[in-house]
Amino acid sequence: MKILIIGSGGREHALAWKIAQSSKTTQVYVAPGNGGTSNANNIKNIQIENIDELAKFAEENNIKMTIVGPEVPLAEGIVDKFMSKDLRIFGPTKSAARLESSKKFAKDFMSRHSIPTAKYATFTNIEEAISYLETEGAPIVIKADGLASGKGVVVAETLEEAKEAVIDMISKKNVNKLIIEEYLTGEEASFIVMSDGINIMPLATSQDHKRLKDGDQGPNTGGMGAYSPANIVTPDLHNRIMKEIIVPTIQGMAKDGIPYTGFLYAGVMISPGENPERPIKTLEFNCRMGDPETQPIMMRMKSDFVDVLEHALNGSLDKAEIIWDRRVALGVVLASYNYPESPRKNDIINGIPNDKEDCITFHAATKISSGKYKTDGGRVLCVTTLGDSVRIARETAYKVISNITFDGMQYRSDIGWRSLKSNSSNKSG
Repeated sequence: MKILIIGSGGREHALAWKIAQSSKTTQVYVAPGNGGTSNANNIKNIQIENIDELAKFAEENNIKMTIVGPEVPLAEGIVDKFMSKDLRIFGPTKSAARLESSKKFAKDFMSRHSIPTAKYATFTNIEEAISYLETEGAPIVIKADGLASGKGVVVAETLEEAKEAVIDMISKKNVNKLIIEEYLTGEEASFIVMSDGINIMPLATSQDHKRLKDGDQGPNTGGMGAYSPANIVTPDLHNRIMKEIIVPTIQGMAKDGIPYTGFLYAGVMISPGENPERPIKTLEFNCRMGDPETQPIMMRMKSDFVDVLEHALNGSLDKAEIIWDRRVALGVVLASYNYPESPRKNDIINGIPNDKEDCITFHAATKISSGKYKTDGGRVLCVTTLGDSVRIARETAYKVISNITFDGMQYRSDIGWRSLKSNSSNKSG
């Protein structure tokens, strides 16, 4: 069958790479794709981004299944458009995608359905927001209400920093509405599931690294690396996240008359300590797979992903099964000069290796120009490896990275550090 994937990042390259392996797949189209998807077997880029034109392409080319990668087309209603033409597409409707496209909608939804989350308040006025900050104090979290590509969050350590964030968002970045949340302590994990509206299929757990620099320093980014599985999510915590967060969300959406079909990503904050009953709270929802979490998750998936997606589209996810590689997968993002502020483009990339069974270099912001790979945005590549442990997978990834070069290349050297620290603590204890 012919399958269409919407998007251009590392997540979409990983999805295309995995879906192309299915015996059921005859051709994968990626719209608009990147340099990596333009140069892969059984995968072809199409330079279409307009929703109406994408639906027309799917009709005219007998596309049997469309998978939506990024959040913007979901928020713009691509699923509604495809469904109106009886085209099979996996993702939430525009109304359901508000779980990501509006943080106020998500927070109000969680409050209404007793899903654990941080205390919050919503503001459109600078003076009222600052008055609230003075009452609450710091540290505190400021979030833009709408989509911000993972960069619309400021974790303010001081009251002055919080006030500056409020003023910057409302007066300079034209944010119409912002959320101020209590600051939560603990460790964050990415919990991603698939839903057919009723049934739920959890994917492998993962943990990403949102800050630009080592030690979780620097500004928030879309994600600088990830690994799977996340050892912080024990079997007991896995069950609790399903019971306290995921199931109430899918059931709550159905109860509200907005059935949720698609990938659902919950960013979960796990409180510190060893108590199995320690609090867990929802930081945010994303209505798609995470990037860079998708890359390690796809590396570990041994099952035919097209089979699973067909079950999801047929409303029979309860009959699907996924087998996971027992090994750890770890991905390190290589970003361009001046990311995340104003990434530079058109730097020549050298040293990209050939893919191997235990190492795939997924492309994101790349293009081919004059026969050479060049940077084309912020997060350029994600070197993703498999290993018997986080340490082994990480060593392999950084060995590969040592041969890749482009001007201004930046990356973290500590991906997986929380897992290594946890393992060290467990051994010493």
